Amino acid sequence: MVEIIALRKSREFARVYNKGKSKVNPVLVLYVLENGGFNNRIGISVSRKVGKSVVRNRIKRLIKEVYRKQAHRLKNGYDLVFVSRVQAKNADYKEIEKWMDNLFLRHNLYI
Repeated sequence: MVEIIALRKSREFARVYNKGKSKVNPVLVLYVLENGGFNNRIGISVSRKVGKSVVRNRIKRLIKEVYRKQAHRLKNGYDLVFVSRVQAKNADYKEIEKWMDNLFLRHNLYI
């Protein structure tokens, strides 16, 4: 089982936003920054524009679950921030998985 280490502080998010590289697709944006450590840390941002709290929390759970299942295939030592776009509210697990896979490939994060 993979332990998910979260980014929690706004300054951690800001550092990734300002210094990291981003890639975009219709459902998600992924910011990636090397953290100099041995583990990946993830942050998830879902705006109120996406929907009410039930919808936003569902999207966060889906992103966490896909990450958890893919984490063993990813390189270590990165801070990853996922930003949900409005189209994510209609996405199911398979779609989130497909778009996250797309971003991992484009960032060259797979081992």
